[in-house]
Amino acid sequence: MNRRRSVTITVVLALIAVGIGIWLSYEIRWFPVAASKQAVNSDRLYHVLVIASIPIFVLVVAAILFNVWNFRMKPGDELKDGAPIHGNTRLEVFWTAIPTVLLLSLVGYSFVVLGQNEKKPAREIQIGVTGQQFVWTYQYPKALTGGPALNSYDLYIPRNESVQFEIHSRDVIHAFWVPAFRLQEDAVPGITTHWRVTATRLGTYPVICNLLCGAGHSLMRSAVHVVTQAQFQAWLKSQVSAAGGGSAAATATGGSAG
Repeated sequence: MNRRRSVTITVVLALIAVGIGIWLSYEIRWFPVAASKQAVNSDRLYHVLVIASIPIFVLVVAAILFNVWNFRMKPGDELKDGAPIHGNTRLEVFWTAIPTVLLLSLVGYSFVVLGQNEKKPAREIQIGVTGQQFVWTYQYPKALTGGPALNSYDLYIPRNESVQFEIHSRDVIHAFWVPAFRLQEDAVPGITTHWRVTATRLGTYPVICNLLCGAGHSLMRSAVHVVTQAQFQAWLKSQVSAAGGGSAAATATGGSAG
């Protein structure tokens, strides 16, 4: 097989591999359903990174395989040295400049997505999150309930409204993670951390602590319920009414959020 034909076959196979790789990145459902505006932005960033990475990976592998096949050692050449080669300055500048530009472009786009995800809207509500071994509890302030502050084991948020979570820990470091929102932040003792989300899809989604926080770590599960604004207000009203009939910290589950 002559060199030109080898190059042609390598290029064709590489293009096919790039196409298959990019197709699979869209076809296979790698992530849970995107249930927030931030999730859509993060998934778009993922696909941009994949589209940029797959051709580079294929190019490197194809170059390696092409050279291994075409310049492999022949019988009787075991003791021979390779031909002396002088460096190519133009090529070295090229393969330094192109990756630099590509990397800076991807980093820049990542910052754009981060800014979009963290941009504060004109209106948003605040909900407290407290992690402790091994449970999540949620605090709804007076400004939100219209009455006394509410502590609950249940997390309800309204659809299409920005929510800023103020995250705390009472003991060790936990991670407040909602896969459907593509957002995670550590709950660290002694400080308050934050993340902001605008849920766009009705439903119930898992809340997970994905930092090993002790023997009961695997049981530290909760859920976030994304409901309509009317359902959210009705739920708050029912919880405040229930709390008014007993302890100020009564919850929908009948326990104390202490």
